[in-house]
Amino acid sequence: MKIVVACGGTGGHVFPGLTTARTLRKRGHNVTVWLSGRGVEESTLSAWDGPVWRTGAQQLRAKAFFAIVAAVWRCWRKMRRERPQCLLAMGSYASLPPVLAARMCGVPVVLHEANAVAGKATDFLARYAKAVAISFPGSEVSAAARRVVHTGLPVRAELAEARERKRGDGEHFTVFVTGGSQGAHAVNELCCAAFCLLAAEMPQLRVLHQSGAADVPALRERYAAAGVVAEVVPFVKEMGAAYAAADVVVCRAGAVTCAELCLCGVAAILIPLPSAVRDHQRLNAASLVASGGAVMIEQATATAEGLAAELRRLAADSKLLQEMGTALSKVTTAGADERLAALVEECAAMKKGC
Repeated sequence: MKIVVACGGTGGHVFPGLTTARTLRKRGHNVTVWLSGRGVEESTLSAWDGPVWRTGAQQLRAKAFFAIVAAVWRCWRKMRRERPQCLLAMGSYASLPPVLAARMCGVPVVLHEANAVAGKATDFLARYAKAVAISFPGSEVSAAARRVVHTGLPVRAELAEARERKRGDGEHFTVFVTGGSQGAHAVNELCCAAFCLLAAEMPQLRVLHQSGAADVPALRERYAAAGVVAEVVPFVKEMGAAYAAADVVVCRAGAVTCAELCLCGVAAILIPLPSAVRDHQRLNAASLVASGGAVMIEQATATAEGLAAELRRLAADSKLLQEMGTALSKVTTAGADERLAALVEECAAMKKGC
């Protein structure tokens, strides 16, 4: 079957889309990935060696109205030519033009929502989908959705190897910091200050810090001055190795990050992005905190001293680290990509044709 996977915007939408695209291809389908065309997406394409097409989708703003209409027109023309059997759309503004074009062409749509609460685009588009796939049990989606299926969030299968490592029993206490695929300045500043406070009293502390490109020079300089043993990088390509090395992860609470933490079974300190649409990161974090596998710190009230105290507590209790990791590993199960691929195949059988 010909299948289009539409994903774009941020890594949180692109990575699950590419993972599912690879799975669909392994199942014998002809898969094309549609991206919006944003520059940040290009760094993710090392995970996909198949055909790619760029829709020109724009964020949902009034001044982008004509660009969005043009993107819908382009998608409609492309769909008329290629006649796919199904469209898998991974949410965000990047899904709008492909889903509307699919609606006009009679192509069945499967819509995936990564977060615990649906974004505006997913809420609007849910009425056009044969099924809406959700990442968390009980995720909030539009009442207009005809069918809701809990598939989980597809993450890279190689990350599962990180689950085997015992946390807190090694010579070093390793903290992996990640603000997502583009970094997060507020998280960088908070963590750097906390690690500098701990440097003298915790010689076993080791830091792997994915900071985004802008903060790398300053962080390296501050860590060196404080005597913190740290590796600061703009982007981590081998996330499996990073999770495997970590005793604790300090991070945002994007859907992909939360799913990866659960798959790898590593304790986390979550700092939700305050400006996230519909406060979805705080809701994502709350589901992990409820499991007993994570701690949530609100950015508005966070202090370096408070974060340092939390890290001291975890470093002193290897049993707690193990229990937190085990709790997270029970939140979700592997195989979300296979479940989502099977749902796409099921809905593809409903195709009416352009």
